[in-house]
Amino acid sequence: MDAVVKNFPRVDSKAEVAKVEPVERPTRDQAEAAARTLISWIGDNPNREGLRETPKRLVKAFEQVFSGYRDSPDDVLDRTFGEIGNFDDLVVVRDIPFYSYCEHHMFPMVGRAHVAYFPVERVVGLSKIARVVDMYARRLQTQEHLTSQILSAIDENLKPRGVAIMIEAEHMCMAMRGVMKQGVSTVTTQFTGVFRDDPNEQVRFFKLVRDPRGS
Repeated sequence: MDAVVKNFPRVDSKAEVAKVEPVERPTRDQAEAAARTLISWIGDNPNREGLRETPKRLVKAFEQVFSGYRDSPDDVLDRTFGEIGNFDDLVVVRDIPFYSYCEHHMFPMVGRAHVAYFPVERVVGLSKIARVVDMYARRLQTQEHLTSQILSAIDENLKPRGVAIMIEAEHMCMAMRGVMKQGVSTVTTQFTGVFRDDPNEQVRFFKLVRDPRGS
């Protein structure tokens, strides 16, 4: 499988969002009307039996697919646990499956995320790491931004000694349109703290992701 690998510096999530003019959220009826317009535009008839209820189904599906806009990382990562004995090594959660939608063409991207962090006295429930991935994936995204958002949320809320993220995904906007190249995997990575400062810790992270048994 071909791979496109991208590595980029940390971005402070509190400063990364440019100020843009807000827009009023349309009503459900307006959203359904927009869906009917698109069906007509592509050349089909939204009044025929098979498509009559499609606008309602699409809007309902979008509520679930893009539910990440309703969640906050502060709420997801609000509870930690301190009974970890003298544990002070890295925690790795790998192969977290996700799907998202490219913000440029609104085509799906499907992949897996691998997350590691060095806790300081307290750890977070493992399912919460997966929930953070899911929360940001369920928004219109670029893979680069998805990577930085997950990293920043964990870094800012848990304040660990370091965070490492690697995301691998296939983009349907590349497979189904444009150059139409199927099976191309895009890989993005980002690091903070000890992972950023110590290349050996990056290597250990990659080894644990690729071969957790260390063989």
